[in-house]
Amino acid sequence: MNNIKLTQYSHGGGCGCKIAPSVLSEILAKMPSRVISKDLLVGTESSDDAAVYRLNDTQAIIATTDFFMPIVDDPFEFGRIAATNAISDIYAMGGTPIMALAVVGMPIDKLSVEVIQAILAGGESVCADVGIPIAGGHSIDSPEPIYGLVALGLVHPDKVKRNSQARAGDVLILGKALGVGIMSAALKKGELSELGYEQMLASTTKLNTPGSTLVDMPDVHGLTDVTGFALLGHLLEICRGSHLAAEIDFAAVPVWSEALVLAKQGYTPGAAARNWKSYGHDVTLPADMEDWQKNLLCDPQTSGGLLVSCAPEAVDAVLQVFHAQGFADVSVIGSLQAGVAKVTVR
Repeated sequence: MNNIKLTQYSHGGGCGCKIAPSVLSEILAKMPSRVISKDLLVGTESSDDAAVYRLNDTQAIIATTDFFMPIVDDPFEFGRIAATNAISDIYAMGGTPIMALAVVGMPIDKLSVEVIQAILAGGESVCADVGIPIAGGHSIDSPEPIYGLVALGLVHPDKVKRNSQARAGDVLILGKALGVGIMSAALKKGELSELGYEQMLASTTKLNTPGSTLVDMPDVHGLTDVTGFALLGHLLEICRGSHLAAEIDFAAVPVWSEALVLAKQGYTPGAAARNWKSYGHDVTLPADMEDWQKNLLCDPQTSGGLLVSCAPEAVDAVLQVFHAQGFADVSVIGSLQAGVAKVTVR
């Protein structure tokens, strides 16, 4: 098992496997909901992180699923990353996780039982840390390794943090540094340093737990997590859902130190180009911005950080929540204003 290289069995890895935003929009364009429910508080309308359904006056259930192909070679760490990524969607809605189901697809003729057990054990370890059970799931024999979770959580119906409730004048705060996709691209070529691997694991296995605290802060208006569509893509979802324009300061955007080195050397995953092709027409970049800088903003993040939209007077309190929970790289990166849904980078 020590010699297994899971990334050799997949054509992509982590949230870089996601279908490009423009293609996904085209696929879903003619898929209207046939059942309308007043208790469905969050559905597909705003490309939010999870669905939310009101159970009663004080409880709503959050439901999400996330699964992907290996982003690292170590089976246990792959399981940890996939589980962290899935559960973080619950936190991105301001909820508290209560239960998970496993989604498992494995090439049974290529991977040993021990390797598959290690992947599942990695996911189980994250759920154990959160204090929730994996209560079942579904498995298939598939050509490429796939693992993830269906995650369920609870939130008060009046406190749901959507990506479509940001307000003009809000400040944008990013909870984690960027660069996971770039480091993943280097790893797949066998050219990621030991420090880079440590940074990659530190980012992808850290749960976005501040979301459960931010839910009780009324001056926190919008919340989402940055994953496969990258910082620009998920910020544009906030802009479109909230009918606002965003401005970000590239120099303020946190980046993992090893990812910064690799980006300048030209490393970038294919999904970054697909992301830019999908939404670049809604982004204004500085005339002197270099390709590596643009690639960082389009870099697909696996288990990326929370992106918070809050009133200016709440910034210090929000930063304090992140710092108290060990998020050293949390940064103020920009703001939102009235205007057409687009992002301007300074």
